[in-house]
Amino acid sequence: MQIGVSSYSYSRLVHSGELKQIEVIAKAKEMGFDAIEFSTIAVPEGEKLPEFAAKLKAEADKVGIPIVNYTIGADFLRGSNGDLQAEIDCVKSEVDIAKILGVPGMRHDAASGIFPADWTAPRSFQAALPRIAEGCRAVTEYAAAKGIRTMVENHGYFCQDSIRLEQLVNQVNHPNFGLLIDIGNFTCVDDDSAIAVGRLKQHAFHCHAKDFHLKPGTEPWPGNGWNQSRGGNWWRGAIIGHGNIPVIQCIRILVKNGYDGCFSVEFEGMEDVLTGIKHCQENLRRFVDMAKQA
Repeated sequence: MQIGVSSYSYSRLVHSGELKQIEVIAKAKEMGFDAIEFSTIAVPEGEKLPEFAAKLKAEADKVGIPIVNYTIGADFLRGSNGDLQAEIDCVKSEVDIAKILGVPGMRHDAASGIFPADWTAPRSFQAALPRIAEGCRAVTEYAAAKGIRTMVENHGYFCQDSIRLEQLVNQVNHPNFGLLIDIGNFTCVDDDSAIAVGRLKQHAFHCHAKDFHLKPGTEPWPGNGWNQSRGGNWWRGAIIGHGNIPVIQCIRILVKNGYDGCFSVEFEGMEDVLTGIKHCQENLRRFVDMAKQA
Protein backbone atom coordinates (compact mmCIF):
# COMPACT_ATOMS: atom_id res chain seq x y z
CA MET A 1 0.00 0.00 0.00
CA GLN A 2 1.46 3.34 -1.09
CA ILE A 3 0.97 6.93 0.06
CA GLY A 4 1.18 9.06 -3.06
CA VAL A 5 0.53 12.60 -4.18
CA SER A 6 -1.09 14.09 -7.25
CA SER A 7 0.87 16.64 -9.25
CA TYR A 8 -2.33 18.69 -9.02
CA SER A 9 -1.51 19.34 -5.35
CA TYR A 10 1.48 21.44 -6.47
CA SER A 11 -0.37 23.28 -9.25
CA ARG A 12 -0.31 26.68 -7.50
CA LEU A 13 3.47 26.49 -7.31
CA VAL A 14 3.71 25.44 -10.96
CA HIS A 15 1.41 28.25 -12.10
CA SER A 16 3.38 30.82 -10.09
CA GLY A 17 6.66 29.64 -11.58
CA GLU A 18 8.10 28.49 -8.24
CA LEU A 19 8.30 24.92 -9.56
CA LYS A 20 8.43 23.47 -13.03
CA GLN A 21 6.11 20.53 -13.50
CA ILE A 22 9.02 18.13 -13.97
CA GLU A 23 10.49 19.39 -10.67
CA VAL A 24 7.37 18.23 -8.83
CA ILE A 25 8.73 14.68 -9.12
CA ALA A 26 11.83 15.36 -7.03
CA LYS A 27 9.80 17.48 -4.60
CA ALA A 28 7.37 14.60 -4.00
CA LYS A 29 10.29 12.25 -3.34
CA GLU A 30 11.93 14.81 -1.05
CA MET A 31 8.71 15.11 0.94
CA GLY A 32 8.66 11.37 1.56
CA PHE A 33 5.91 10.17 -0.77
CA ASP A 34 5.99 6.59 -2.07
CA ALA A 35 4.50 7.46 -5.47
CA ILE A 36 3.27 10.29 -7.66
CA GLU A 37 0.48 10.65 -10.20
CA PHE A 38 0.19 13.18 -12.99
CA SER A 39 -2.95 15.18 -13.60
CA THR A 40 -3.08 16.83 -17.03
CA ILE A 41 0.51 17.32 -18.16
CA ALA A 42 1.44 20.92 -18.97
CA VAL A 43 3.73 20.59 -21.98
CA PRO A 44 6.47 23.25 -22.07
CA GLU A 45 6.47 25.56 -25.08
CA GLY A 46 8.27 24.07 -28.04
CA GLU A 47 7.88 20.48 -26.87
CA LYS A 48 5.36 17.75 -27.71
CA LEU A 49 3.41 15.63 -25.24
CA PRO A 50 4.97 12.22 -26.04
CA GLU A 51 8.52 13.54 -25.75
CA PHE A 52 7.78 15.42 -22.52
CA ALA A 53 6.03 12.37 -21.05
CA ALA A 54 9.21 10.39 -21.74
CA LYS A 55 11.19 13.07 -19.86
CA LEU A 56 8.83 12.79 -16.89
CA LYS A 57 9.26 9.02 -16.86
CA ALA A 58 13.05 9.33 -17.04
CA GLU A 59 13.06 11.87 -14.20
CA ALA A 60 10.89 9.62 -12.02
CA ASP A 61 13.22 6.69 -12.66
CA LYS A 62 16.24 8.85 -11.81
CA VAL A 63 14.65 10.18 -8.62
CA GLY A 64 13.37 6.76 -7.64
CA ILE A 65 9.62 7.30 -7.35
CA PRO A 66 7.01 5.48 -9.47
CA ILE A 67 4.32 7.26 -11.47
CA VAL A 68 1.21 5.27 -10.55
CA ASN A 69 -1.60 7.01 -12.42
CA TYR A 70 -2.33 9.46 -15.23
CA THR A 71 -5.39 11.70 -15.06
CA ILE A 72 -6.96 13.47 -18.04
CA GLY A 73 -10.22 15.11 -19.02
CA ALA A 74 -12.73 13.66 -21.48
CA ASP A 75 -16.37 14.12 -22.43
CA PHE A 76 -18.17 11.43 -24.40
CA LEU A 77 -21.26 13.64 -24.72
CA ARG A 78 -19.83 16.94 -25.98
CA GLY A 79 -16.13 16.38 -26.56
CA SER A 80 -14.68 16.60 -30.07
CA ASN A 81 -17.72 18.64 -31.17
CA GLY A 82 -20.07 15.82 -30.23
CA ASP A 83 -18.32 13.23 -32.41
CA LEU A 84 -18.17 10.17 -30.15
CA GLN A 85 -15.63 8.24 -32.23
CA ALA A 86 -13.36 11.27 -32.43
CA GLU A 87 -13.47 11.66 -28.67
CA ILE A 88 -12.75 7.95 -28.20
CA ASP A 89 -9.75 8.26 -30.50
CA CYS A 90 -8.56 11.30 -28.56
CA VAL A 91 -8.70 9.42 -25.25
CA LYS A 92 -6.98 6.41 -26.83
CA SER A 93 -4.11 8.71 -27.79
CA GLU A 94 -3.80 9.59 -24.10
CA VAL A 95 -3.58 5.88 -23.30
CA ASP A 96 -0.46 5.92 -25.48
CA ILE A 97 0.92 8.69 -23.23
CA ALA A 98 0.08 6.61 -20.16
CA LYS A 99 2.12 3.79 -21.68
CA ILE A 100 5.10 6.13 -22.09
CA LEU A 101 4.75 7.20 -18.45
CA GLY A 102 4.77 3.54 -17.43
CA VAL A 103 1.65 3.83 -15.30
CA PRO A 104 -0.59 0.86 -14.45
CA GLY A 105 -3.74 2.98 -14.61
CA MET A 106 -5.33 6.00 -16.29
CA ARG A 107 -8.32 8.02 -15.19
CA HIS A 108 -10.41 9.90 -17.74
CA ASP A 109 -13.62 11.84 -17.29
CA ALA A 110 -16.81 10.49 -18.79
CA ALA A 111 -18.90 13.64 -19.23
CA SER A 112 -18.81 17.29 -18.26
CA GLY A 113 -21.50 18.41 -15.86
CA ILE A 114 -22.19 21.99 -16.90
CA PHE A 115 -24.60 22.13 -19.82
CA PRO A 116 -25.46 25.30 -21.76
CA ALA A 117 -29.04 26.48 -22.06
CA ASP A 118 -29.21 25.37 -25.70
CA TRP A 119 -27.88 21.86 -25.00
CA THR A 120 -30.09 19.44 -26.95
CA ALA A 121 -28.51 16.05 -26.16
CA PRO A 122 -29.87 13.91 -23.29
CA ARG A 123 -29.80 15.82 -20.02
CA SER A 124 -30.66 12.92 -17.73
CA PHE A 125 -27.94 10.49 -16.71
CA GLN A 126 -30.07 7.48 -17.59
CA ALA A 127 -30.57 8.76 -21.13
CA ALA A 128 -26.86 9.52 -21.54
CA LEU A 129 -25.57 6.31 -19.92
CA PRO A 130 -25.43 4.08 -23.04
CA ARG A 131 -23.33 6.61 -24.97
CA ILE A 132 -20.98 7.28 -22.04
CA ALA A 133 -20.54 3.56 -21.41
CA GLU A 134 -19.80 2.96 -25.10
CA GLY A 135 -16.96 5.46 -24.93
CA CYS A 136 -15.55 4.06 -21.70
CA ARG A 137 -15.66 0.49 -22.98
CA ALA A 138 -13.95 1.30 -26.28
CA VAL A 139 -11.13 3.04 -24.42
CA THR A 140 -10.66 0.30 -21.82
CA GLU A 141 -10.54 -2.42 -24.50
CA TYR A 142 -7.74 -0.48 -26.20
CA ALA A 143 -5.93 0.13 -22.91
CA ALA A 144 -6.22 -3.50 -21.79
CA ALA A 145 -4.08 -4.56 -24.74
CA LYS A 146 -1.38 -2.21 -23.42
CA GLY A 147 -1.59 -3.44 -19.83
CA ILE A 148 -3.24 -0.26 -18.51
CA ARG A 149 -6.42 -0.25 -16.46
CA THR A 150 -8.82 2.63 -17.05
CA MET A 151 -11.17 4.29 -14.64
CA VAL A 152 -13.49 7.22 -14.14
CA GLU A 153 -13.65 9.36 -11.02
CA ASN A 154 -16.54 10.79 -9.05
CA HIS A 155 -15.92 14.16 -10.65
CA GLY A 156 -17.66 16.70 -12.85
CA TYR A 157 -21.15 16.84 -11.26
CA PHE A 158 -22.97 14.91 -14.02
CA CYS A 159 -21.15 11.62 -13.50
CA GLN A 160 -20.29 12.00 -9.82
CA ASP A 161 -22.95 10.35 -7.64
CA SER A 162 -22.07 6.90 -6.33
CA ILE A 163 -25.28 5.39 -7.73
CA ARG A 164 -24.50 6.76 -11.20
CA LEU A 165 -20.93 5.47 -11.06
CA GLU A 166 -22.15 2.04 -10.02
CA GLN A 167 -24.52 2.04 -12.98
CA LEU A 168 -21.71 3.07 -15.33
CA VAL A 169 -19.34 0.33 -14.16
CA ASN A 170 -22.08 -2.26 -14.56
CA GLN A 171 -23.00 -0.94 -18.01
CA VAL A 172 -19.37 -1.00 -19.25
CA ASN A 173 -19.01 -4.47 -17.75
CA HIS A 174 -15.32 -4.98 -18.43
CA PRO A 175 -12.72 -6.28 -15.92
CA ASN A 176 -10.22 -3.63 -17.06
CA PHE A 177 -12.58 -0.78 -16.15
CA GLY A 178 -13.08 0.50 -12.62
CA LEU A 179 -13.11 3.62 -10.49
CA LEU A 180 -10.83 6.22 -9.04
CA ILE A 181 -12.61 6.89 -5.77
CA ASP A 182 -12.14 10.44 -4.52
CA ILE A 183 -13.15 10.39 -0.87
CA GLY A 184 -14.04 14.09 -0.81
CA ASN A 185 -15.65 14.70 -4.18
CA PHE A 186 -18.95 13.01 -3.34
CA THR A 187 -19.74 16.11 -1.29
CA CYS A 188 -19.96 18.17 -4.48
CA VAL A 189 -23.18 16.34 -5.34
CA ASP A 190 -24.34 16.05 -1.70
CA ASP A 191 -23.55 12.32 -1.59
CA ASP A 192 -22.46 11.00 1.83
CA SER A 193 -18.80 9.96 1.44
CA ALA A 194 -18.88 6.91 3.73
CA ILE A 195 -22.07 5.53 2.18
CA ALA A 196 -20.73 6.21 -1.32
CA VAL A 197 -17.37 4.52 -0.67
CA GLY A 198 -19.18 1.55 0.87
CA ARG A 199 -21.27 1.24 -2.28
CA LEU A 200 -18.32 1.44 -4.68
CA LYS A 201 -15.46 -0.17 -2.73
CA GLN A 202 -15.28 -3.31 -4.85
CA HIS A 203 -14.65 -1.22 -7.98
CA ALA A 204 -11.72 0.82 -6.59
CA PHE A 205 -8.58 0.86 -8.75
CA HIS A 206 -7.08 4.04 -7.22
CA CYS A 207 -7.98 6.47 -4.45
CA HIS A 208 -7.70 10.22 -3.93
CA ALA A 209 -7.51 11.16 -0.26
CA LYS A 210 -9.14 14.56 0.14
CA ASP A 211 -10.90 16.59 2.80
CA PHE A 212 -13.30 19.54 2.66
CA HIS A 213 -14.62 22.15 5.05
CA LEU A 214 -18.42 22.12 4.79
CA LYS A 215 -21.19 24.62 5.55
CA PRO A 216 -24.92 24.29 4.88
CA GLY A 217 -26.47 26.18 2.00
CA THR A 218 -28.85 27.88 4.42
CA GLU A 219 -25.90 30.12 5.34
CA PRO A 220 -24.74 32.98 3.07
CA TRP A 221 -21.70 32.58 0.81
CA PRO A 222 -18.75 32.26 3.24
CA GLY A 223 -16.37 34.17 0.95
CA ASN A 224 -13.44 33.50 -1.36
CA GLY A 225 -12.39 29.88 -1.71
CA TRP A 226 -15.83 28.44 -1.10
CA ASN A 227 -17.71 26.55 -3.81
CA GLN A 228 -21.28 25.32 -4.04
CA SER A 229 -22.51 21.75 -4.27
CA ARG A 230 -25.21 20.70 -6.70
CA GLY A 231 -27.71 21.02 -3.86
CA GLY A 232 -26.51 24.47 -2.86
CA ASN A 233 -24.26 23.62 0.11
CA TRP A 234 -20.83 25.19 0.61
CA TRP A 235 -17.45 23.45 0.48
CA ARG A 236 -13.77 24.36 0.24
CA GLY A 237 -10.58 22.34 0.25
CA ALA A 238 -9.00 21.33 3.56
CA ILE A 239 -5.91 19.64 4.92
CA ILE A 240 -6.70 15.95 5.40
CA GLY A 241 -8.05 15.56 8.91
CA HIS A 242 -8.94 19.25 9.31
CA GLY A 243 -12.25 19.17 7.47
CA ASN A 244 -15.63 17.47 7.78
CA ILE A 245 -15.21 14.50 5.41
CA PRO A 246 -15.06 11.14 7.28
CA VAL A 247 -11.67 10.36 5.75
CA ILE A 248 -10.57 7.64 8.16
CA GLN A 249 -13.97 5.93 7.93
CA CYS A 250 -13.70 5.84 4.13
CA ILE A 251 -10.13 4.53 4.28
CA ARG A 252 -11.19 1.84 6.73
CA ILE A 253 -13.99 0.72 4.41
CA LEU A 254 -11.56 0.36 1.50
CA VAL A 255 -8.82 -1.39 3.51
CA LYS A 256 -11.24 -3.85 5.08
CA ASN A 257 -12.50 -4.68 1.60
CA GLY A 258 -8.96 -5.61 0.53
CA TYR A 259 -7.89 -2.42 -1.23
CA ASP A 260 -4.08 -2.36 -1.25
CA GLY A 261 -3.40 0.27 -3.90
CA CYS A 262 -2.29 3.87 -3.61
CA PHE A 263 -3.91 6.51 -1.42
CA SER A 264 -2.96 9.70 -3.22
CA VAL A 265 -3.07 13.13 -1.59
CA GLU A 266 -4.97 15.68 -3.66
CA PHE A 267 -4.61 18.93 -1.75
CA GLU A 268 -6.99 21.80 -2.61
CA GLY A 269 -6.76 23.87 0.56
CA MET A 270 -6.05 27.59 0.95
CA GLU A 271 -3.02 27.03 3.18
CA ASP A 272 0.58 27.33 2.03
CA VAL A 273 0.99 24.55 -0.52
CA LEU A 274 4.00 22.73 0.91
CA THR A 275 2.76 23.08 4.49
CA GLY A 276 -0.65 21.76 3.50
CA ILE A 277 0.76 18.81 1.57
CA LYS A 278 3.10 17.96 4.47
CA HIS A 279 0.25 17.83 6.98
CA CYS A 280 -1.92 15.89 4.52
CA GLN A 281 0.75 13.22 4.19
CA GLU A 282 1.34 12.95 7.93
CA ASN A 283 -2.34 12.59 8.72
CA LEU A 284 -3.01 10.24 5.80
CA ARG A 285 -0.21 7.87 6.85
CA ARG A 286 -1.56 7.86 10.39
CA PHE A 287 -5.12 7.20 9.19
CA VAL A 288 -4.04 4.35 6.90
CA ASP A 289 -2.06 2.73 9.73
CA MET A 290 -5.06 3.02 12.02
CA ALA A 291 -7.35 1.54 9.37
CA LYS A 292 -5.03 -1.44 8.86
CA GLN A 293 -5.07 -2.14 12.61
CA ALA A 294 -8.84 -1.85 12.98
